[in-house]
Amino acid sequence: MYRLQLAQPLLATVVILLSSYPRAAEGCCPAGPSGKPVVNADQSVIIIWDAVNKTQHFIRRASFKSEGDDFGFLIPSPSRPELAESGNESFPYLQKITEPEVLEKKRPRGSGCACEEKKSTASFGLKSAAPDSVRVLEEKVVAGFNAKVLEADTTDVLVQWLKENGYAYSPEVAAWAKPYVEGKWKITALKVAKKGSKSKDLTATALRMSFKTDRPLFPYREPDSTKSAASLGAERRLLRIYFIGEARYRGELAEPNWTGKTAWAGQLTQDQRAKVLELLKLPNTTGPTDWWLTEFEDNWPYKVAPSDVYFSRSNDQQPIKRDPIIHYVNGKQAPDVMPFVFAAMIAFSCLVTRLRNWRIR
Repeated sequence: MYRLQLAQPLLATVVILLSSYPRAAEGCCPAGPSGKPVVNADQSVIIIWDAVNKTQHFIRRASFKSEGDDFGFLIPSPSRPELAESGNESFPYLQKITEPEVLEKKRPRGSGCACEEKKSTASFGLKSAAPDSVRVLEEKVVAGFNAKVLEADTTDVLVQWLKENGYAYSPEVAAWAKPYVEGKWKITALKVAKKGSKSKDLTATALRMSFKTDRPLFPYREPDSTKSAASLGAERRLLRIYFIGEARYRGELAEPNWTGKTAWAGQLTQDQRAKVLELLKLPNTTGPTDWWLTEFEDNWPYKVAPSDVYFSRSNDQQPIKRDPIIHYVNGKQAPDVMPFVFAAMIAFSCLVTRLRNWRIR
């Protein structure tokens, strides 16, 4: 009996000590119905630039704020685009590649925190071409959108077409469209429905537009949305661009300097290239043979921009990574002690059984 009483506190002490051993800390242009405000919210974009063939693949996953049950938006392109559904899964895949590294460090003495981290779709008919007219070059349903690729002779006829087909036709939209119409750009008109949701927020399905252009770009210009943003409670938004080319690129506006910053830049492996193309539903021959990814982050203000963002090869070809996330641990990090705890408990149980049998004898 004495041996059994002695063994119980001894084994219990071992279990407590093992359990309390320090472990690591766990660480464009919206065009809604008349009188219904709509603005662009957060946007993520993938741009694949083929410098040899002067072709840009533009994949956009956008979100909007609107009080209307359905609304449209307009996307300009220098040439007639090819429209196709793209994969949403490519965005989290690229995000995983560029996320910061997690490092574990011993917590400095006197530190009080365990971790630190930086932180109604309307139908509309085709119209015959005529002087000062809008020509519908293509009409299709793609990625959940009713899409029409337009070519307009003048801003006035484009605005009239928008009015007749249920899009916004304000002076702000006319001012936005003017340089594109004068430059003979194509306008892709898209309509998306909120499908009865009462929420002001809507995230659209990823859509790919592929088109010829001399310079890769992001359509940064949009109508003055200050009042609409205020009425919808939209204060800030983040624009994230994953730019893929044969080298590291930079973005710029005409004036002033673009507020977008390079958050990550580096070369992708051939396996990563193949995976991105698979997720985007593009052939393996798309873009350059060797890929360099440049990720831009921009706290996009709700104000009129002087131009679109154009991209060119950067003079600086050094890789960039995000600052690591530091997880602090208390003292020396130990291996997982739970197996030792369970082993001690089993040994204790066996010892108790043997002592009891010995006592019976």
